This record gives sequence, structure tokens and C-alpha cells, in this order.
Amino acid sequence: MGVFVFLPLVLPLTAWPIARLADRHLHPRAATRLLTALAGVMAVCSTVCLGLLMVVGTAQLPGNPLPDGWSDPEVRAAVPYDGIAGRAAVPALLAVVAACAVTLARHRRLTRSAHQALAGLPRTEVAVLPDAEPYAYALPGGAASQDRVVVSTAMLTCLEPAERRALFAHERAHLAARHHRHLLAVRLAAQANPFLHPLRKAVSYAAERWADEEAAETVGSRRIVARAIGKAALVSRGTPVPTLAGLAAPGPVPRRVAALLGPAPTARTWPSAFTAVGMAAWTAAAGTAVSAMSSANSALTLAVLLHAATPL
Repeated sequence: MGVFVFLPLVLPLTAWPIARLADRHLHPRAATRLLTALAGVMAVCSTVCLGLLMVVGTAQLPGNPLPDGWSDPEVRAAVPYDGIAGRAAVPALLAVVAACAVTLARHRRLTRSAHQALAGLPRTEVAVLPDAEPYAYALPGGAASQDRVVVSTAMLTCLEPAERRALFAHERAHLAARHHRHLLAVRLAAQANPFLHPLRKAVSYAAERWADEEAAETVGSRRIVARAIGKAALVSRGTPVPTLAGLAAPGPVPRRVAALLGPAPTARTWPSAFTAVGMAAWTAAAGTAVSAMSSANSALTLAVLLHAATPL
């Protein structure tokens, strides 16, 4: 395996430039999909390599249930600084698994609680709750529930009729594009590798911008959507869980408003390689490809070594 086993742990750094440039140079739809894919692949690769390192480190611990041959010098020689890296990978991987499990459990618990809070209301697409706290968010459905837009009466009273239409169009866009899946995926990726946190923030912003543009197209006025976002951000408490999306989600609201007051972004699927954003995108794609190849190569190499070291 050599140093290749460590590459997926640091290669997410190659995605930082595109995370910074995507919001200004890519269509929000393309930015959301691209950054989510990059984060997901890199997170899986880094987790696989942590698992490989943990196997080498665990095999050296006294009393472990693994075959004795897995601690042979040939196996340990496959990992540089095997004593330090192997043992450090054990708590690191346990921390990753625990953090991802907590995130998933919290997402499911709060989503279930949100659906239970709507149990007594008519099964319509829009659920209006009599609440003095202003909020609005998109609540994805499950096996026994439908997608719904949840909004409080306090939020509706803060907006004019045209702005309410913008709010509903924004939340419907979140549901139609399944933005909660993108948000959950990048949040789990950032739990798996801290170097992916910039991509999580970039996807959160891009998903909101995507819904902003869809709402502006539906309503027919970018200025109305910008005004609705500004008003909602001033009074809203946000969404009940970060993996859900909403009109007034926390983040750079002034940038969203400024983008809506400007021209609509062009729908380009992949930027030219002769631009800064194009170079950043290709760098991130290359980093992701190298990460995938490194983790696959390390897994195959370790599997061959362990098979050879295991007595028949």
C-alpha cells in the first residue's frame, strides 16, 4: 500500500478551490450536484483507508480475535509507520462511525417528530401551523407520509401575498429536487473527513440558491423572491434540523439576495478548462479519481497480503 493509503485522507484539499468558486461561476443546480458527488466519493474513500489502517493496527494489539498471520512483518511493512498509523486509525474510525450514526439518528428522529406534529392536520401539500414563531421549511415524506411544506401563521403574516407565493415555490423546489438528500450526504461526508467541511457549506448555499432560482422562475420576479428571503431571514428561527431546507436557512442571506437582484445564472453543465473555475473543477475531479484509485489499490494490496499471511 505504501503512502497511497494516506492519500484519500488529504486529497479532499483538492476540492477546496471549486468549493470557493462554484457559487460564483456555476449554476446552483450544477454546483449542488457536483460538490455532493465529490464529497460523497472522497468521504467513502477516506473511510475505506481508515478501515484498512485499522485492520493493520488492530492485528498488532494483544488479545485481538484476528488471525496471527495478519500481524506478520510483511503485512506491517505495507503501511509506513504502521505502529502509529494503525493504532491512531482505531479511535479515528470509531469517531467517524459514531458521528455519522448520531447525525443519521438525529435526522430521522427530528423528521419523524415533525411528521407527528402534523398528524392532526389535513393531508395537504402545505401545512400551516398556528404558531407565534415564524418559520417555514420543506419536510420530505417517508414510506407512510407525503412531502409537505410546513409554515407557521406567524411567517405568513410577515409576508405579502406575492412573497408567500415565492416562499411556497421555494419550498416546493427543495422537495422536487430532494435537497435534503444532498444536505444529509455532505453532512455525513464532513463527519467522515473534516477536510470536507468547505464542501458541506458550499452545498448548503448552492441548494438554497437552486431553490431561489426555481422560485424566481415560477413567480416571474427575482425581486419578489429576494424580498421574501430578506424578510424571512430577519424573523425566522430556521429549520428544525440542518439536513432540511428552508427559505430562511442560516447562511449568507445577503449573497443570495444580491444574486437574485442580478441576472439569472447560465445553465452550463461543465466549465471550460481554460478558466479558474474550470481548472478548480478538473483539479477536484482529478483528486477524486486519485482518491478512488488509491483506496481501491490499497484495499486490493492488503487483501492479497492478508490472504497470503493467513494459514490455510
